[in-house]
Amino acid sequence: MTEIFAPPDANQVAEAVSQAASAGTTLDLRGGGSKVAYGRPMDTDAILDVSALSGIDLYEPEELVITVGAATPMAEVQSVLAEANQHLAFEPPDYDQVLGHAGGGTIGGVIACNLSGPRRICAGAARDHVLGIAAISGRGDAFKSGGRVVKNVTGYDLSKLMAGSMGTLGVMTEVTLKTLPRPTQTRTVLILGIDAETGLKVLEQTAGSQAESTGLAFLPKLQSERSAVPVISEADCVTAMRLEGAGDSVADRAMVLAAQHKDAKVQILDHEDSLTFWAEIRDCTLMPTSGALWRMLVPPASAAQVAARLAVDCDPEILFDWAGGLMWVAMKDDDPCEGPVRDALDSLSGHATLVRATESIRRTIPVFQRQSDPLAELSARIKEAFDPQGILNPGRMVAGQ
Repeated sequence: MTEIFAPPDANQVAEAVSQAASAGTTLDLRGGGSKVAYGRPMDTDAILDVSALSGIDLYEPEELVITVGAATPMAEVQSVLAEANQHLAFEPPDYDQVLGHAGGGTIGGVIACNLSGPRRICAGAARDHVLGIAAISGRGDAFKSGGRVVKNVTGYDLSKLMAGSMGTLGVMTEVTLKTLPRPTQTRTVLILGIDAETGLKVLEQTAGSQAESTGLAFLPKLQSERSAVPVISEADCVTAMRLEGAGDSVADRAMVLAAQHKDAKVQILDHEDSLTFWAEIRDCTLMPTSGALWRMLVPPASAAQVAARLAVDCDPEILFDWAGGLMWVAMKDDDPCEGPVRDALDSLSGHATLVRATESIRRTIPVFQRQSDPLAELSARIKEAFDPQGILNPGRMVAGQ
């Protein structure tokens, strides 16, 4: 049976890591446990349960800043922000359904995986909203980076380095984030029935226009049928453009955008239906709940080309977000069809992550995009600098590291 360490505070987390480093004990870092199936499987000596590092340490709505324990549930963070009509603008997703977990994730897990929702196209990634972190290195040493102000340039910005590191560089104990006012009104302009190539061109044009859209997605028929919004579930294909803001200006902007497509079948979702729909996009709940699932990042102008190639080789279900820059690609069974997926990206400088697959498959093939030799060497040096004994989430991202 795997040993479990559950230190009650950050000081004892540091002590536990220090002792593990001295003994060469490898650790599986867990907060809420929602992303155990995300990344490569690990064979570790013990589990380091940091769920005690939870709670709101500081929240100053007028300063647009919040500091929380890394294991604070996302639901708690979002509830506190909502009371002040604020939110995390990068729209953190909940992948419980995708990963077969129940209970929701933590803020530390979101930052460790650098997860962002549909608003990524205008608000940036999760790492762009991290003002500071406190963490424990693989030596057991506590360190901090950043602070509680937006402009903080003291030293190296390790906060950005920790975001997306999947717990392989350090144990985050505290996170400070930038908050923003929550939009009071949302409208979504829908174009119904046009094909993927045409819809993606519309999204690309909208992204480069003055529409100030905060969400751009295309749903083929199979995905639209799964929506809880009747207008969408009864449609064939859906091209969706979200507008957010305050007051009547959002409705006016939606009418202007809809008028630009007067030759197509257009409808406008109200605020509540828009919230429902974009939550479905954000959390990837319109995709199948079983089978291999890829998250592919491609140049938006190449999304239709990539989809057409995959349709020939793999016949997957595909949902397009970020105006085509993000493609969710679901295979019909457990075979991830890795060769065609990687081949489709070879000339595009794209990136593919195998988000869901059986444990045996995740042990066999690279879960994350292969790095070039110079970048892989740099990543190994960084890992060694932060975790010289290789005890923190070993092999989570790259075999043997």
